[in-house]
Amino acid sequence: MGLLSLGSPLSWEETKKFADHVRKHGIQQLINIYRRLKDRHGDVLKWGDEVEYMLVVMDEDNKTARLNLRGNEVLEILEKREQESPNDPPTTWRPEYASYMIEGTPGKPYGGLMGHFNMVESNMRLRREELLSLLDQNLGETAISFTVFPRLGSPGFTDPQIECNPTVNTASRSLFFPDAAINHHPRFRTLTRNIRERRGEKVCINIPIFQDKNTPKPFREKFPNGDEESRKAAKDDHIYMDCMGFGMGCSCLQMTFQACNIDEARHLYDQLAPLCPIFLALSAAAPVYRGYLADVDCRWNIIASSVDCRTREERGLEPLKHDKFVIPKSRYDSIDCYLTPEAEKYNDIDLVLDQDICQQLQDAGIDRLLARHFAHLFIRDPISLFSEKIHLNDDEDSDHFENIQSTNWQSMRFKPPPPNSPIGWRVEFRPTEVQLTDFENAAYVVFIVLLTRVILSYNLNFLIPISKVDENMQEAQKRDAVRQGLFWFRKEVLPPNECCDDLEESKPKPAAAKPYSLYNGAGQQEEYTKMTINEIINGQAGGFQGLVSLMNSYLETVDIDVDTRCSVQQYLRLIQKRASGELMTTARWIRAFVQNHPKYKYDSVVSDEIAYDLTKVADEITKGVRACPELFGTLNSRTKVSLPPVVHKNLRKENPDHDILT
Repeated sequence: MGLLSLGSPLSWEETKKFADHVRKHGIQQLINIYRRLKDRHGDVLKWGDEVEYMLVVMDEDNKTARLNLRGNEVLEILEKREQESPNDPPTTWRPEYASYMIEGTPGKPYGGLMGHFNMVESNMRLRREELLSLLDQNLGETAISFTVFPRLGSPGFTDPQIECNPTVNTASRSLFFPDAAINHHPRFRTLTRNIRERRGEKVCINIPIFQDKNTPKPFREKFPNGDEESRKAAKDDHIYMDCMGFGMGCSCLQMTFQACNIDEARHLYDQLAPLCPIFLALSAAAPVYRGYLADVDCRWNIIASSVDCRTREERGLEPLKHDKFVIPKSRYDSIDCYLTPEAEKYNDIDLVLDQDICQQLQDAGIDRLLARHFAHLFIRDPISLFSEKIHLNDDEDSDHFENIQSTNWQSMRFKPPPPNSPIGWRVEFRPTEVQLTDFENAAYVVFIVLLTRVILSYNLNFLIPISKVDENMQEAQKRDAVRQGLFWFRKEVLPPNECCDDLEESKPKPAAAKPYSLYNGAGQQEEYTKMTINEIINGQAGGFQGLVSLMNSYLETVDIDVDTRCSVQQYLRLIQKRASGELMTTARWIRAFVQNHPKYKYDSVVSDEIAYDLTKVADEITKGVRACPELFGTLNSRTKVSLPPVVHKNLRKENPDHDILT
C-alpha cells in the first residue's frame, strides 16, 4: 500500500497548507538520492512478490459468508512472530487498506538463480498455512485470495455486522462500506477522508451491470436516507459504489525487481508497461461487485475511481480557477510516459506536468525524460500527512518524496533506492489480479520475472505508443477479454536478423545490441497490429512467435535443474491454456458458477446463499480438497521450500550477508 508512517494525521485543510512544502522537499529528496546513486552499478537481481489475502467467516447454518474484521488482531500476532524469530523468518506480513485484509511477502527477496523460481509456490503455501493457523476453522474462519469479495458493500457483509450510513461513516460518508472495515492504521482512514474532502464530494464509481434476461431494464437503485448526492451520481444500468474501500478493499498480486543499475530499471519499466494490460486480462478475477454480476471482469477502473481525488476543475467539469491543471486520469491508473530515449517517440499523449519542477530536476542533472516523469507525478497533492513528519532532513529522509510517489498508484512504478540502504533501483509490476491458489499465483509471478530475464538477454522490444497501451487497458477489463478481445502489440519484438533458432546458439546482450532507433526504420503504423491474447502468448502461424516460444528458447540456454524446469513448464502451460481459452480465467469461472447456481434467478443478483456456496467452493479449491480442472488443470509442480543442497551451500558461501532466500 506504500509508505506507512506513524503519528498524528492531519486533516485535509491542514495537509493542504503543507502541499507545496511536501512537493518542494520531496523533489529535493529525489535530487539528493539521484546525485548519490545515479552511478550505482552491479546490483544483482533480487525480486519478490506480494499476495493480499481476505479473512472470511462462513456460517453453514445460515448459508452466509462475511468478511472477518479480525485482520489487525491477526496481523499483530504474525508481526510479533516475525520479530521474535531466532532465525530469518521465511515470511513477512504487512497491513492493507481494509480490516479484513493482510499482505504476505517472502521473508527475503529471491535471487538470480533459476532454482529460486521453484521456491515461490512453496513460500506462498507457507504464508497461507501460517495465516490459516491463526484462524478458528471451527468458527468458520478462513483466508481466501479473492480479488473482490462478491458481497462487498452489500447489507451486513462484515463480521461483526456494523451499522453503515453516511452519518456513522465520518471518513467516507459511504452508504455501503463502513469506516469500521478500514484498517486501524491512521494512514488508511486519513486517506479515505482526505481524498473525499479534496475532491469536494464522495468518490463516484459506476460500472456496467451484466444484463441477464431478468435484469431490470433500466437497472436503477433506490438509496436509503434520501441520499441526493448518490442519486445524482449513480447511472442507470450501472452498479454504483461510493467509497475508497471498493477499490483498495480489493486484493491483488504484485512483483518487484531490483535492476543492476538505473538504466536497466528504466528499460524494464518501459518494456513491461505494454504487457500490463495483457496480464490484467489474463489474470481477470473480479466480475461481481456489491452482490451484482458486472459486465466487466477486472478491478482496475473501480480502484481508479475509488481514489480519484481530482476536483471538478481538475476533471475539466469547471473552468480552472483555484487549481493549476486539468488532469486526464485518476492518481491510480496506467502510466503516461516511457522513461528511455529509445521509447520517447512512443510518448504520444500530452503529459500534464509541473514545468517548474521539471526545470529544477533538469538543472540538477536529471535528464529530460526522467525529469518529465517525476514532474508529472508531482502535479498531485499529498493526501496524507502526519504532524511528526513535516520537517525532515532532506539528506537523510525520503518521506516527502515517497508521500507523493507512493500515492501515484500506476500500472508500473519506477522506484529509486531508499536513502542509506543496500537496496538498488527497482521496478514494480502492478496490474495482476490475485488468484485463488498458490499454484496460479506462483505461475503469474514466475512468468513475469522470467520474462524480464528474456527481455534483457534477447534485447526484446515491446514498445507501442502509450495511447495504445491505454486502449489496451480498457480492452483488458471487458467481459471475457482473453477470448474476445483484440490488443495492440508489436509484430516483431526481436532485434533484426534474429530468430528463435538463432537464439539457442547465442544470446545477444543488451549492451551489444543496436539501439531501437537504428532498426525501427518502418513507420510506426507498421510496427504493431491488433492481436488476440492467444496470439501474443502462444504465437501465430507465419506471424508473431509468441512470448512462450521466446521463453522456452531462453530456458534451453540456461543451467536449470530438473525439478525447477518441471515446475516452470507447469506455470508456462497454465498461462498458455488461459490465453487459448482452454482453461478459464478466475472471472470466467466465478461468472459461470453464479449463472449455473440453482438459486440464481437470471437477474444479475448474487445472493447471500450463492455467495456462500461460491466462497465455500473457492476455499476448498484453495486448500486443495476440491479439484478444479477447468480453472488450472492438474496441479503437478515440484516446488521446493529451499534451493537444492549443493546450490544452497555454495550460495551461502558466496552471499555471506544472507540477504536472499536460500
